[in-house]
Amino acid sequence: MRPIRSAIPALLASAILATSLTGCQFGAPDEASGEIVIGADLELSGAAPQVGNAYQRALQLKVEQLNESGALGDRKVRLEVRDNKFDQSISATNIGDFTANPAISGIIMGSCNVCAIGATKTVRSKQVPTIALAPAGAVASGQDREYMFRLGPNARDNVAAIAAELRSRKVKSVGLLRTADEYGQEGEGLLRTELVGPEEDETDIPIVASRAVKHTDTDVSQAVAAIVAEEPDAVIVWAPADQANLAIGSLKKERFKGHVFFDAVAAGDLFIGNSGSAAENTTMVFTQTMVIDDVIATTPAKAASKQWFRDYTARFGGYYGYSSFAADALQLIVDAALRAGDKDGTPDRGRIRALLETAETDGLSGPIRMTPENHSGLMPQALTLLVARGGRWRLAG
Repeated sequence: MRPIRSAIPALLASAILATSLTGCQFGAPDEASGEIVIGADLELSGAAPQVGNAYQRALQLKVEQLNESGALGDRKVRLEVRDNKFDQSISATNIGDFTANPAISGIIMGSCNVCAIGATKTVRSKQVPTIALAPAGAVASGQDREYMFRLGPNARDNVAAIAAELRSRKVKSVGLLRTADEYGQEGEGLLRTELVGPEEDETDIPIVASRAVKHTDTDVSQAVAAIVAEEPDAVIVWAPADQANLAIGSLKKERFKGHVFFDAVAAGDLFIGNSGSAAENTTMVFTQTMVIDDVIATTPAKAASKQWFRDYTARFGGYYGYSSFAADALQLIVDAALRAGDKDGTPDRGRIRALLETAETDGLSGPIRMTPENHSGLMPQALTLLVARGGRWRLAG
C-alpha cells in the first residue's frame, strides 16, 4: 500500500515529539546509528485475528511515520512480525527467536494473555524489554516482571468507571457475561468487590447471574439467555469486540430492555457494523482516541491523536480502537532505544528497560506513566464513557 502523505514532514515530526517520552532527566542520547529493530508477536490468525491485524497495521503505519519524519536522525525503525495464531507454544517459539537476536531492542506482544504471561520467564532471563497489549493485569504485575510491561486500559479503572455509571443510573442488579480466562476472572472479582461492599447497604449492586464463554466461542446465545432469565437491570459484557457484538444480537433476541455496558476490551471498529440498531445506547469504557474526531484539539497530544485517527482511517478505510496502544508501545521502545544508545554495537537493553520503567508520555491513547511499582502505566484519566449512536461510537453526554 502507498505510504501515508497526509501531513508535511515538519507537522508529523512535531506530532511525534508531542507524544514522546518527557524524561529529559535521562540526558542526551548516546551516539548510535543504524536500525532500531523491534519484534512483534501478534495474533494474525486463529482466535483473534481482527485485533492482531489491527495491531500490525498500526505498527506498520507508525514505523513509516517515524522513518519519514526525520525525528530519528540517521536511524530507522524496522519491524519483525511473527504470527502466534493465538497459540502459547507458537508464541513461546517466536519470543525465543526474538530474545536470541542481539539486534532486537524490544518486543511488542499482542492480545493473548497466556502468551504474555508465559513469556515472562524468557524475556526476564534474556533481559529483553517487552510491552504486551494483552488486557490481564497479571501480565505486568509481580516480582518477576522487571522486563515485562503492559499498555492498555486497566481492569480496575474500567470497573470503577462502570460502577460509578451504574450507581448514577440507580441500577439495582446486574448480569455479567465474561471471558473464561485470566482477564475475565480478574474482571468478575473486581466487579464483585466494587459493586457489593463488606456490609450490605442501599448502594450495593449484586451480580445476579454470571456466565463465562471461551475466547473461541462463536455463539453466546445460551449464556446470554441464562443471564436475562435472572432479570437484571443491566448486563455487563466483559469480552472482546466480536463476542460483544454477538452478545448484543442475543440480548435483542431475548428482548432485554435494560442497560448494557461494555468493558474496554470490547472496543473494535468505530462503526458498529452487524449489531446495527441493536447496539444503540450501549455504553462502553474506552479512551477518547476512539472518538477523537468528536474532540476539540486543545493540546499537542490531542492534535497528534486526531492526526493519527485521520492517517489510520485514510490508510485502512476505518478506525480500530486498540490501534493507538500498539503505536504508543512502539513509540515508547523507540524513544527509550534512542536515549539508551548502543553497548558494544548492540542495543543496551538494560538501559532501555530502565528508561521504560520511568517513562512519562502523553501518548496517542492518553497519559502514560510507568514506575518501578507499576508497569501498566495507562492513567485512569485516559478513560471515558462512549455510547453507541447511529451505528458508531460517540462521546457520552
